[in-house]
Amino acid sequence: MTKRLRKKQNAELTNYLDKIPAIRGGLDWVENNGFVTVKQQNTGAYNRIAQKLFGTPAVSNIDLDEFGSFVWCQIDGTRTIYEIGQRIREEFGDRAEPLYERLCTYFYTLENVKYVEYVEAGKKE
Repeated sequence: MTKRLRKKQNAELTNYLDKIPAIRGGLDWVENNGFVTVKQQNTGAYNRIAQKLFGTPAVSNIDLDEFGSFVWCQIDGTRTIYEIGQRIREEFGDRAEPLYERLCTYFYTLENVKYVEYVEAGKKE
């Protein structure tokens, strides 16, 4: 069995709810009245061209909704996704259902836009 195949099999065995998310370093965000705004820097060649030609902003403000803001404030680099889900259930009750499907989709999105990364258990960010 190749090293690559073993790594893929081990990754598939990892329970997604056991992952520990941490907010990626260098990301600017503010909390105001319980709502979070992430400040996204628009860098790179295409963004610079769009800024000059179309007047697009150098920084985009991404406003998170009530659930997203609550989740964001729970991400501390020590809590698992499952533990964050339990806190959501305590805070929002039935309004959060289907809880773990929504939560996993949300974290998948946060990972894809490079807002969070996952840390190994026992390591602090």
